Amino acid sequence: MASVLVPLAPGCEELEAVTIIDLLRRAQIQVSSAGLAPGPVTCSRGTIIIPDTTLTQALQQEFDMIVLPGGQPGATNLKNDARIIQLLQSMARSGKYIAAICAAPTVLAHAGLLAGKRATAYPGALEGVGHGAINISQETIVIDDKIITSRGPGTAMDFALELIRVLVGKEKRDGVETALARPTGHAVALLSKD
Repeated sequence: MASVLVPLAPGCEELEAVTIIDLLRRAQIQVSSAGLAPGPVTCSRGTIIIPDTTLTQALQQEFDMIVLPGGQPGATNLKNDARIIQLLQSMARSGKYIAAICAAPTVLAHAGLLAGKRATAYPGALEGVGHGAINISQETIVIDDKIITSRGPGTAMDFALELIRVLVGKEKRDGVETALARPTGHAVALLSKD
């Protein structure tokens, strides 16, 4: 069974965090949400999430993928945690998947993982970040080898579905999407009283 770590920092974007955790679990992927410190995590919009474990405990396990939710100051809190930077670098050396959405690709840049890579992020988040030349894309989701990045809260569902495809295949991804009864466009039924 594929395993994924989702670190939850204070100020993370809850829509991204919950969407990623929920959809991956629908695909029977083992997901561990881990707070940077013990206790509940207050997200960027005030939602409180109780992580499954702490980052300290999670670091004693092996994961196939790490996924960083964005939001602010969540992404900054991830970037400032030396354990996250070391884990990202270690997973990159081991050829594991690394994914980040919204402002969180800045954490990957800080860890030196985006130098010479193509990536996307929340508009403007990667501008002037440094840490090597980054080929910044405006695409919704960008996959460059084992690094997967996405734009923001509005792309969270597509991002999570793509993570499912990468980890367990297109058939499982399509099955999860079908069960969501997701429309294929902006389908809104308007009833007129004329």
